[in-house]
Amino acid sequence: MEPREPLGPFLLAFPGPLRDRLVAAVLSGEKVSTSGLLAEYELEGEELPPVGERSALIDSEGREVAVLEMTEVRVLPLGEVDLQHALDEGEGYRSVAEWRAGHEAFWHGEEMREAMGDPSFTVDDGTMIVAERFRVVEVLDGGGASSG
Repeated sequence: MEPREPLGPFLLAFPGPLRDRLVAAVLSGEKVSTSGLLAEYELEGEELPPVGERSALIDSEGREVAVLEMTEVRVLPLGEVDLQHALDEGEGYRSVAEWRAGHEAFWHGEEMREAMGDPSFTVDDGTMIVAERFRVVEVLDGGGASSG
């Protein structure tokens, strides 16, 4: 196997049980999209990922478990997220309202507020989000293993 160029990290949530579930959903093919806050990209000085960019999906232990390729990137207000995006997140949401409730709980959580540097950070219909769609290009060693 020939060596590949280093890839940037693709991080879902914070390390821990939620990230573990999300990584498992990506590896199983259930999760093909994700959502982030545009404000996070701006705060971290990061560019939005271009379509075609490949990155390494990172598990809670910091291991690269898969190579992902970005297939679509949309920036839209939170209030305009559609049902297909909610379903494609692979987290069992059956409606946009369920998707939103789950994401608001995360975005209004202590870890996110700390990451945003604002203890009262909240989102509303006008909050701009980044809706990303991706595909698994390759599962890497350790990506198929279960940690129990």
